[in-house]
Amino acid sequence: MTEKKTSDRSQNNAGMRYESVQYVEIDENNDQQRIDNFLLATLKGVPRSRIYRILRKGEVRVNKKRCKAIQRLAIGDIVRIPPIRVSTAKITEFIPDFLKTALQQNILFEDDSLMVINKPAGFAVHGGSGISSGIIEGLRSIRPDARFLELVHRLDRDTSGCLIIAKKRSALRNLHELFRGDGIDKTYQALLVGRWQRKKLVVDVPLLKNVSKGGERMVVVSKQGKQSETLFRRIQTFEECTWVEAMPKTGRTHQIRVHAAWLGHAIVGDERYGQEQQNRSFKKIGFKRLVLHARRLVFKHPDSGETITIEAPLPDDLEKSIKQLW
Repeated sequence: MTEKKTSDRSQNNAGMRYESVQYVEIDENNDQQRIDNFLLATLKGVPRSRIYRILRKGEVRVNKKRCKAIQRLAIGDIVRIPPIRVSTAKITEFIPDFLKTALQQNILFEDDSLMVINKPAGFAVHGGSGISSGIIEGLRSIRPDARFLELVHRLDRDTSGCLIIAKKRSALRNLHELFRGDGIDKTYQALLVGRWQRKKLVVDVPLLKNVSKGGERMVVVSKQGKQSETLFRRIQTFEECTWVEAMPKTGRTHQIRVHAAWLGHAIVGDERYGQEQQNRSFKKIGFKRLVLHARRLVFKHPDSGETITIEAPLPDDLEKSIKQLW
């Protein structure tokens, strides 16, 4: 994006002020981006509620016209951003040094269009709702000169493995199309509670999102849910658990976790869909978190069309714990 007219920005003890209206010209990096997402990325530290308020009140204009939050931007559009005061406390992000180090050491693939990292477990993919920072904020902190870094998809906080980040808007659009269809083959590895006797099985029960259970948002198997499909394949059976591959053909929230629980073999360490007593038993032998790892991605490169395969090795903690089972 290009700033056609910028405001003088000054800081004082009260916070940061955008002293006058900004006019920003949209370039290819923001082409087809929703205006609300554009503002969230541009106005760092501004609460979401404030951004949606200025949209509703018509203070944000696109080509001199009022706009809705869902409006998509195009190259050459001129976005009017009103003066906004932002508390410096709001815009300060704390990125732990160990997260920065982990990200730098876990880049699996990178070129001008995209990056694939081996996401460390224990971190959300982005900050929000009480989480000061996440993977994408960490990547932006170690790549301050990158003009564009956006998540292509998500992994649960406690899931490790392959995570794709787009480095330009066109790559993001193309990769989103692959994820919406069947253009990306995803293979996860998981440790299931109990001895699963089947060699392989396709689970195709529908999933319904955001069902409240004791105040917690859950995903449940329901006829009212969306079609969902996961292929499970047994790799190794142990005395009290089973190491499997899981290949989701759809991309529903918590899909592998809920389908595994539906089989009667929840994923080890799953505090939401598993059994507390079983999880406590596995913690005693070293399994401290959800044992789910995004092992492999196979997809066509958004620019060259070449098929690429990315594999993420198991994190050291899982490798060590699983070896104890043999």
